[in-house]
Amino acid sequence: MKNKFQLLGELGASEFQHIQGSLLQHLQGTRNLLSQWNAPQFLQDAGLYHAVYGTSGFDASLLSVKQRYDVAQIIGDDAEELVYQYCACSRKDFFTKLLDGAKKPELINRFTGDAYYLSEDLLRNFCELTAANEIEIATSNPAFIDKHGTYLHRLFDKMSPFLSEAANAKTKATFLAA
Repeated sequence: MKNKFQLLGELGASEFQHIQGSLLQHLQGTRNLLSQWNAPQFLQDAGLYHAVYGTSGFDASLLSVKQRYDVAQIIGDDAEELVYQYCACSRKDFFTKLLDGAKKPELINRFTGDAYYLSEDLLRNFCELTAANEIEIATSNPAFIDKHGTYLHRLFDKMSPFLSEAANAKTKATFLAA
């Protein structure tokens, strides 16, 4: 069987442009950060596939949400559920609720319009994935930090109870000076 990274390439991730190169490079970089933080394998796999259905910040999608079963066959059910929630999240609404002090923000699903709360574990993994994604984008990108750093510093400060020590340290090191 082909590895998860090769399958992403075959799905066309190397063809999509992202902020600093190909989507494939970004997905691999996000996965690598999660690996450095000793995240469980399913979370690393979610990092590698975190934009497969598109996100509210990256509209392009490699697959339709109708193909969730196929993605789960590649990365497992837990990783796919996290990927789906990450892609489905209306970030503006979710992040605003966090910044407004919500201890458990409601997620608005941009695919269905439904509103619901993530389980505690899913929320923690969602936040960890969010930190890895934003840090990967910010790495070697002073313009991104200049534009979004202050906002992301505030966001990750509110998100800190849900993040690992490694993610908290890296978000502070990346966005504190912004």
